[in-house]
Amino acid sequence: MLLAFFFAAQGVVHSGIGTHLPGLLMEAGATPAAAIAAAALLGPAQVAARVAEFGLMRRLHPLFSARIAAMSHPAAAVALLLGGPALAPLFAALHGGGSGLLSISRGALPLALFGPNGYGRRQGLIALPSNIATATAPLIVGLSLDFAGPTAVLLMTTALAIAATLALLALRAPQSPP
Repeated sequence: MLLAFFFAAQGVVHSGIGTHLPGLLMEAGATPAAAIAAAALLGPAQVAARVAEFGLMRRLHPLFSARIAAMSHPAAAVALLLGGPALAPLFAALHGGGSGLLSISRGALPLALFGPNGYGRRQGLIALPSNIATATAPLIVGLSLDFAGPTAVLLMTTALAIAATLALLALRAPQSPP
């Protein structure tokens, strides 16, 4: 259940913010050109994080990568909230990097925690709440952005990401037999 919550919460954060990134950055004070330029960093940051996972973090347990992915959005939000639109590119890069790591964690983490037996069934049970959350996130974040503004959206998504991180911290890697 903790893992299902983790992926659902992260789905809201990454799907909601990714869908509304240019608008969020503009409402946070960035010019349209700066918002689009910063948002264009999302994809390259996702790829860079996946390459880093494949190369640098390959030998580490997937919990390590998932924890980095979970905290990437709060770090990005703090940068944007404290630094303003000048740090919009950093926000997009950190958020995108976390999104890239999260895409790998979706498959690797359940396999590493629970093993291959029943993997397909377990993935289905874990993915169901995540898929629902990911599908509804653009509407929820869009309405929140319209009615509450960018600061409230960043605080809401950061709180959700921190809750997801706490759920992930409660999980432990299985000990290998001696």
